[in-house]
Amino acid sequence: MYLQNRRFFTTIVTAILAFLILPWYRQDEGFYSFDWLSNSLTGEETASGLLQLLMYGKPWLIFAPIIFALFIFATRLPISSHNRTKVMIYGSIAGLSLLVFQGFAITWSGWSWTLLDSLFPAVSGQQPFGAGAVVFGMAMVAVFSFGLAERGVMKGDAFVIGAISFLVVLVATFVLYPVFSMFAGSVQDFDGNFNPDGMVKNLFHENVWSVACFTTEARCGVAIRTLGLALSTATACTFLGLCFALVVTRTGFKYKKTLRIATILPIITPPFVIGMALILLFGRSGIITTTMADLFGTEPDRWLFSMKGIWLAQVLSFTPISFMVLIGVVEGVSPSLEEASQTLRANASQTFRKVSLPLMRPGLANAFLVSFIESMADFGNPLVLSGSNGVLSTEIFFAVVGAQSDPSRAASLALVLLCFTLSAFLIQRVWLSGKNYATVTGKADSGVHARLPKPAEKAVIAVVLGWMGITVVVYGMVLFGGFVNVWGLDHSFTLKHYAHAFSVGFGESGLEWTGVAWNSFWTTMEISLISAPLTAAVGLLTAYLIVRQHFVGRSIFEFSLMMSFAIPGTVIGVSYVMAFNYPPLEMTGTALILILGFVFRNMPVGVRGGIAAMSQLDKSLDEASQTLGATTWRTLRKVILPLLRPAILAAMVFSFVRAITSISAVIFLVSAEWNMATAYIVGLVENGDFGVAIAYSSALIVVMVIVISVFQLLIGERKLRRQNRLASKEPAAEPAK
Repeated sequence: MYLQNRRFFTTIVTAILAFLILPWYRQDEGFYSFDWLSNSLTGEETASGLLQLLMYGKPWLIFAPIIFALFIFATRLPISSHNRTKVMIYGSIAGLSLLVFQGFAITWSGWSWTLLDSLFPAVSGQQPFGAGAVVFGMAMVAVFSFGLAERGVMKGDAFVIGAISFLVVLVATFVLYPVFSMFAGSVQDFDGNFNPDGMVKNLFHENVWSVACFTTEARCGVAIRTLGLALSTATACTFLGLCFALVVTRTGFKYKKTLRIATILPIITPPFVIGMALILLFGRSGIITTTMADLFGTEPDRWLFSMKGIWLAQVLSFTPISFMVLIGVVEGVSPSLEEASQTLRANASQTFRKVSLPLMRPGLANAFLVSFIESMADFGNPLVLSGSNGVLSTEIFFAVVGAQSDPSRAASLALVLLCFTLSAFLIQRVWLSGKNYATVTGKADSGVHARLPKPAEKAVIAVVLGWMGITVVVYGMVLFGGFVNVWGLDHSFTLKHYAHAFSVGFGESGLEWTGVAWNSFWTTMEISLISAPLTAAVGLLTAYLIVRQHFVGRSIFEFSLMMSFAIPGTVIGVSYVMAFNYPPLEMTGTALILILGFVFRNMPVGVRGGIAAMSQLDKSLDEASQTLGATTWRTLRKVILPLLRPAILAAMVFSFVRAITSISAVIFLVSAEWNMATAYIVGLVENGDFGVAIAYSSALIVVMVIVISVFQLLIGERKLRRQNRLASKEPAAEPAK
């Protein structure tokens, strides 16, 4: 009880200090420039909430002192008092609601809505929220959590309630609100009046749903094409990812470390590179195409610029993601269960089909879902290889930035895309519901994984080697392109592209980064290294709450998380611009909007990987820790997280890589001060400077491999007290007598 009261009191003091000291509104120079410290008493822009209220004509901020008075009154009440928790819960809801309402109701020039303008006197207007307002809002969420904990909700666990509350606010702010802002704009005319005619027309247009391709030679609608592509890509990626995971864990393949590195390469490739390499290999004038034409006398065609070409590029790109989701689940299958099956005289094939494979279902379902969503949201590969067969993501892009900007069409197609991905999510939930896949129970388990049957082992190794062969050829072309004058025309050796991009020199101030790529490179590294651990932390915490905690609205909460991943990056970028270019939260042109975009765009991968891994951790582990007196936070930190190291690594690697390689959302969010590598590479490609673009991409690949290796060393491997080797066919030596 004393701890609860201390936390409540500390939160109130923090909120009051934020109102008294921190700038209430946004600082153009940035909060961390700390210019507001010297100017807090002399300028309206840097003034705290109290000074804005008393000196600069912001009377609506009076709600904050009133809320503080209520909370101070609550501290004087007994902790067991029902009135105390009522003041905490309803006072925090009122404080947060009033903060949000006045933020939306008053813009730079005055009232936002004509109704308020007619009901109330004119106001001077206000700037977007700053540090003071943000800290106040966070304090309200914390007080709300403490109030529920004191009332006994979730067994009085303030950590669980607080985590749920903060995640709900974050998802509502950075996932639901931007999407709502975009769709709200799509059903309005230029005067801001409600007019859904355009959206309805685009949503049910025959070019979206036509199935004429099944009966004639006409093209299918863009929705049908995209759905077929996503299903075929997800199936292939899940199969290949499982093959990779089995080769690593269930075979005697000697080059497993090399295999792991090869699976990482496609996901650390900047956009357009795989597509461009495939064009030079399989395009009408590609190396392989012309060679085959010369050998067999065939006529070169343009098969690559179709759904087949996009499918090939997507399978190369997304198989590693499927592998990263599956590897932790495949490793987590208990060897004891497999040994028990063999003890009951089941052969290796029966053991794999009846025991091992069913326990991998969470990983298979999540790998399929992630690959399906990745294919749906993919932008770079279809942009290069679609030809006249556009998919939903490219059609949305051209609806936004094309000659005839049509936000209503973009929103309509995004709604179709969202329905597809969320339907896949529901099917996955139904398939896995009602079953238990826990294999890590905390009991002693010193067994070893059963080896695959010989025919199956040869088959999966052959599949993996074939995939690796294609990957090596593609990346050989990528590396080759950085060392030739003109890729595809003049193949004389040169280093000028690397020198132009990454040259260094010495000036009056010492070492100078003179290459044209350095500014965007350092910006990219900074943004990516900040967003990666945040993405992993938020994603895995969310997975823990979904799997281990039961609370009202859990399914809706999990459902809403997938929205940011299901919607293509193009729409995410546009929605963030529409939502955060105006009060109450203005972040466009800053590093913060890039970080938040990456965190909430990539968080679902950490969530899905965490859910798949935690499905194998028996709840008795949590119960045993809490029985010994550990808090939920200590249990999570000391028991659960060490067993989630594969999921942590996957989340950090994926978020770091996606922050570097994403283009569809980034291209809308970058600014002159914060320009990311992918946006810079696109500019090089548009200017025809392919050599520098390839050189820059190659350098990014090397850097990502190094950073991923560092992540692996820092996180380490999960320790399950098992021998990390395959079961030997030789019988164990008898003990000495």
